[in-house]
Amino acid sequence: MNTYTIGFTQKKAEEFFGMLRKAQIKILIDVRLNNVSQLAAFAKRDDLAFFLRELCNADYWHLPELAPTKIMLDGYKKHGVPWRVYEESFLNLMAQRNIEKQLRPADFEGACLLCSEAQPHYCHRRLVVEYLNTNWQTALKVEHLY
Repeated sequence: MNTYTIGFTQKKAEEFFGMLRKAQIKILIDVRLNNVSQLAAFAKRDDLAFFLRELCNADYWHLPELAPTKIMLDGYKKHGVPWRVYEESFLNLMAQRNIEKQLRPADFEGACLLCSEAQPHYCHRRLVVEYLNTNWQTALKVEHLY
């Protein structure tokens, strides 16, 4: 199962959509809590769905159940909660939500998880695919696009 992740910050639209086309993604799975922020530029929900369809022949899904809570995200981004604490809290949230039972590995074939972080190292999109790989019998082969 080939699965990808990508962040949109620090990328121009040409680079972003070019990476998605090159990877031949079939669906972009938006795992952001807020997908309509004015700060998202070309990556706002409606614009993104249009560009994906027109430029990449790909679908768009928003799966907020794969996003952290606002309190959790604010703790990490605004109040200095250490990454390891955020990571543990987020993985516990994924377990509480039973995401491995709500989704199927086939949903992730040719999919790309989207978040805002430029790099996957300190981003929950990486945690989502790692969590699923730990909890599914079928492993996702993950490539981070950046």
